[in-house]
Amino acid sequence: MKKALVIGGGGFVGSAVARQLLARGVEVAVAGRNRYRALAGQGIRILQGDIRDREFLVQACRGFDTVFHTAAKAGIWGEKQEYEAINVTGTENVLHGCRVNDINVLVYTSTPSVVFDGRGIRGGDESLPHARRFLCHYAATKAKAENLVVAANTPGLRTCALRPHLIWGPGDPHLVPRLVDRGRRGLLKRVGEGTNLVDISYVDNVADAHVLAAANLHTTASAAGRAYFISQGEPVKLWEWVDDLFARLDIPPVTGRVTFRAAKAAGLLLEGVHSLFARGREPRMTRFLAEQLARSHWFSIEAARRDLGYEPRVTTEQGMERLVAWLKRGK
Repeated sequence: MKKALVIGGGGFVGSAVARQLLARGVEVAVAGRNRYRALAGQGIRILQGDIRDREFLVQACRGFDTVFHTAAKAGIWGEKQEYEAINVTGTENVLHGCRVNDINVLVYTSTPSVVFDGRGIRGGDESLPHARRFLCHYAATKAKAENLVVAANTPGLRTCALRPHLIWGPGDPHLVPRLVDRGRRGLLKRVGEGTNLVDISYVDNVADAHVLAAANLHTTASAAGRAYFISQGEPVKLWEWVDDLFARLDIPPVTGRVTFRAAKAAGLLLEGVHSLFARGREPRMTRFLAEQLARSHWFSIEAARRDLGYEPRVTTEQGMERLVAWLKRGK
């Protein structure tokens, strides 16, 4: 791997992948909608455009031997058409750009949500099928995109998908800032019994998994045409982890509780109300969110260990210390 393009490289995961590649002496460019001056200042070339623009991706992919596709419309609320356009059509465009330019390796950032059907998952592995029903457009479209990437695997274009779970760490623009904001405003309540175990994934470990996957595809290719769960390797009790974070930030612990049934009913109601009267605003609760907050969902990473040589180099405690230091600097 000598020249790599990170599509969505201005995002949380993509920028971490780009930095790791740069540190390994790989010539790196990122493709995204903005200019990303911080990355440009580190010597990373910026290609500005939209993943929905097929011709842009054909031009962007030219001259690279490896592509990392980390771009996506994330979140659990929004218009189906936009999720389809970015996550599905965008992935089709990435695959087209790779084929036209004879790129050998594509690593795709997927999500464990592709197998989550509302039931708890404890130690699941890659033999789990995709869910038959999805409660948000994000999960549904990521499943479609993952299928496209895995099916595209050939000797000429080796592909694989990674499924990191609940990515967190310094620079997180999504998960942790929302938790902290709601915690400070006293808006969080435990959903369900509060004993559910979930996987979490420190962002640098996720980036490391991407680099390892590309290295595998360039050599033995034992990962070609496959998907892998990625995490810290040991689940945490979700609400204990949140309370630990809050304690380090002098935020009161989460004491309020709501039953899973009540949270799911509220989610169904709020989804209906927002669909009719506030389509542009995300509901405070959805059915998908209720299930994510109440159910256990953690996965084996033995396949990633075996095929990719993946090990979470940053422990959960080390990651927590780095995260808290970052959050305190931001005050």
